[in-house]
Amino acid sequence: MASKKAFYFVIAVLLSIGIGSAVYRHSVDGIPLVPGTQTVNWTVEARVTFQAQGQPIEAALTLPEDPGFATLSESAASPGYGLTLARQDGARKAVWTKREAVGAQELYFTANLVQKAGAPLEEANEPAAPEPVVWAEGVDTAAQTLVDLAWDRSAGNLSYAQQVATMIFDKEQGQNVELLLGHYQPAELMVQLMRAAAIPARVSHALMLEDGRRRQNLVSVVEVYDNDQWHLFDPATGQSGRPDNMLLWQRASASVLDITGATDSRVTFSIIKDTRPALATAVDMMTAKGLASFSLYSLPLEEQSLIRGLLLVPIGVLVVVFLRVIVGLKTSGTFMPVLIALAFIQTTLLTGLVGFLLIVAVGLYIRGYLSNLNLLLISRISAVVITVLGIITAFTLLAYNLGLTEGLTITFFPMIILAWTIERMSILWEEEGPKEVAVQGGGSLLVAVITYLCMVNPLVQHWVFNFLGVHLVILALVLMLGQYTGYRLLELRRFRPLAGDS
Repeated sequence: MASKKAFYFVIAVLLSIGIGSAVYRHSVDGIPLVPGTQTVNWTVEARVTFQAQGQPIEAALTLPEDPGFATLSESAASPGYGLTLARQDGARKAVWTKREAVGAQELYFTANLVQKAGAPLEEANEPAAPEPVVWAEGVDTAAQTLVDLAWDRSAGNLSYAQQVATMIFDKEQGQNVELLLGHYQPAELMVQLMRAAAIPARVSHALMLEDGRRRQNLVSVVEVYDNDQWHLFDPATGQSGRPDNMLLWQRASASVLDITGATDSRVTFSIIKDTRPALATAVDMMTAKGLASFSLYSLPLEEQSLIRGLLLVPIGVLVVVFLRVIVGLKTSGTFMPVLIALAFIQTTLLTGLVGFLLIVAVGLYIRGYLSNLNLLLISRISAVVITVLGIITAFTLLAYNLGLTEGLTITFFPMIILAWTIERMSILWEEEGPKEVAVQGGGSLLVAVITYLCMVNPLVQHWVFNFLGVHLVILALVLMLGQYTGYRLLELRRFRPLAGDS
């Protein structure tokens, strides 16, 4: 009983690690579950223009750090300027510097972004309580009236914010709202009304992503803090929540662009939408994070191709174990069908079947002659190996001269395995007769074909290479199949007469 418990514990550990790692690769690293999945890629170009006054220039542009988007790559075009990426005022910024500049100047910064679904605007540290609001002269009474009314209509921070946003948009309490809007912009007014109720809030600037748009400006939105998260409100529309195409460009810093030594500064944005394979996007994201060295994609392409083939072997092993233990098919050799299936991947199925049958048939005929020479086993096997090599060479030359280019791939068959297969079938022929040879040979080919069809499935190839934890799941399944002691499916035909009698 103790051994059974230990066995089930090992199975549970293998399944947990295997499935958990696959979930992690999908949810964190972004590896798609299905090959061919496409993802949306946004290319955003920020264009900074200003008039230089012949003085030293320092221009600091706030860069996006939106949890809802992942940055694939960044680039800048700034001839004659020095560029530094640094953190200032709690935000990441691109800082251009130049000793002297005169006239109209243009600076460009381009970012390639991929949207991450369902990423909340979490905050690790709770913001400090807002300081008391100092209203502009003559509007404090109107502001307090709005605060009191919204407070009475709300049940919490978010419902209070929704009431304030609705008042500003619909201009409810018209005279009071009109008076306040004469002194404040809608977003700034909403933040002031939130802070008057001791609720943390701030003005952020967002970019609405639309394909092909040029010279777009940022729009102001309000972030309201509640339950360890920031929630977005748009006082210009009275709506709460975050549209799918909204990119938060500036959040923590006080401004989007800070510039010294120039006038008439302006930032505009151009946007292009593109689609690309989700797998390529995930690999680029891992590379940007410095995690690519822990991925198979960090290997040279030649090694990647080799490992792709090797990682298909566990799939073949699982198929063979299932077909032999559960179904009850007989094969010549335990895992010879797996190796034959690997050869079929290189030769294609039809060419591989024809080549395998020709080589084995000719090899059995020659092996029958060698059996009359009473050779030692090692010498006989060696002779069969050399014979198989000669057969493969002869068939390759014949296929080339006949213009059958598919026949050239027959060289991918494993010679040693073919030699042992011929030896096994020859001995089986002598001991059990041709019927048993047909049963085991046909079973081997059937298992090899089924294994080949599983191996060439695009979904299987995608999973075994990109989700390495699936091999632990395969190992757990093989171990569980090893505990099976019931009837094989093909053995149930023995009970057919009993079923007919009933």
